[in-house]
Amino acid sequence: MSQAVQKSILNRVHGHKGGWVFTPDHFLDLGSYQAVALSLKNLCDAGKIRRLARGLYDYPRHHPKLGALTPTADQIAQALAYKDSSRIQPSGAYAANLLGLSEQVPARAVFLTDATDRKITVGRQEIVLKRTTPKNMATAGRISALVIQALRYLGRDNVDQGVIHRLARRLSAADRRQLIRDIRFAPAWIGAIFRRLAPEGD
Repeated sequence: MSQAVQKSILNRVHGHKGGWVFTPDHFLDLGSYQAVALSLKNLCDAGKIRRLARGLYDYPRHHPKLGALTPTADQIAQALAYKDSSRIQPSGAYAANLLGLSEQVPARAVFLTDATDRKITVGRQEIVLKRTTPKNMATAGRISALVIQALRYLGRDNVDQGVIHRLARRLSAADRRQLIRDIRFAPAWIGAIFRRLAPEGD
């Protein structure tokens, strides 16, 4: 039975492009938790997959010169969110970097979540899931949430015309319309910026 589970797991892993991060919960439709955990251990021992941390694995992408690459913070956080059956939303310096509002790539990536607090270190990256209010998660996964969190991180006094111009270049017309639809979830000062970014004619 465990061999069949192991083969099914490997087939699913190979069905994803390199860079997929997963937990035992991704395979519980294939067998019991014990059978899945044993299969993942055997696949790690065989070098078929990589163990990142306790209960966290990946099928890494490979670079011709650098070898197996470390997964991104988002890939790791998405796997943890799947395990917790939760939603996540990038925040802080990580959100600002994703939008090109900060050139600094933070070693600590913070995500808001509607599940429990969690912290994990993979290589030199620290991924933090921080429980927040339902209102902060109301727009999770949408561009408006990313913009709200990035601007909050920068702070009202640091959001000048240059920042707004960079945002304007980054956002599509559809993105800007989404900002207006979600304006009620933004603090008043960020809502004013949303209005400045509204597509012309809307």
